[in-house]
Amino acid sequence: MPDFTPEELERYRRHIVLRDFGGPAQARMKASSALIIGAGGLGSPAALYLAAAGIGRLGIIDDDTVSLSNLQRQILHATSRIGQPKTQSAAETLREINPHVALELFDERLTPDNALAIISRFDVVLDGSDNFATRYLVSDACFFAQKPLVWAAIGQFTGQLATFRPYETDENGTPLPGYRDFLPEPPPPGSVPNCAEAGVIGALPGVMGSLQAMEAIKEITGIGTSLAGWLVIYEALSTEFLKVRLQWRPDNPLTGEHPTIHSLADAASDYTARGGARP
Repeated sequence: MPDFTPEELERYRRHIVLRDFGGPAQARMKASSALIIGAGGLGSPAALYLAAAGIGRLGIIDDDTVSLSNLQRQILHATSRIGQPKTQSAAETLREINPHVALELFDERLTPDNALAIISRFDVVLDGSDNFATRYLVSDACFFAQKPLVWAAIGQFTGQLATFRPYETDENGTPLPGYRDFLPEPPPPGSVPNCAEAGVIGALPGVMGSLQAMEAIKEITGIGTSLAGWLVIYEALSTEFLKVRLQWRPDNPLTGEHPTIHSLADAASDYTARGGARP
């Protein structure tokens, strides 16, 4: 377990005195790493809270640049950084939040060629992408790398949250549900408008990204009960949370009784067909 400097002890004091967390959990935070897919609406609060909480190493992958329309919800960035790569803008903010966090920046797209190599280097993955292609790619890569995936999605006034560990089984030996159990096939093209088309309330990704950070902290430290096997739905306008149990599907092509996906190469054309893999 890592040692803490006097400055770190003061910085993390509220964690260290927290019952059921304390020094041991804070040490696990410092010794662990997390990868955030996308430095946008979801990735912004997730990155801020993981950095503030003392994650040892934080990776961010995004090949986009900051635009004015991002700033209504993507709180990692600032007006002065419009046109700057999002990874660089994120790094400027995060170093101000906590200089003890080692940052690993990937100013590139996640693809079937690089996904497994990148994801394998981290202890937990948070998916803040905004398209189905990337979500399937990330979930499949996390399965092969055996890394917990904390996933979230937003739309207008509604958010969804889940933790996927389909490489594990429950007490009956049944695989835990993964993203392909939750959504076996993507909706038809054009049936689900993206944020640029339909809009999104700016505070919603703040809620869901913060929840992603909380679930990632739980996965890293072992505190509380994992969300694996469940889906949380948040309705902002009615201030309601609904928690639904997910079920493993025997026909799942990744973890089912007769799997057909044995590597990312087996589904490479599938990721392309789903619209590309841009976080």
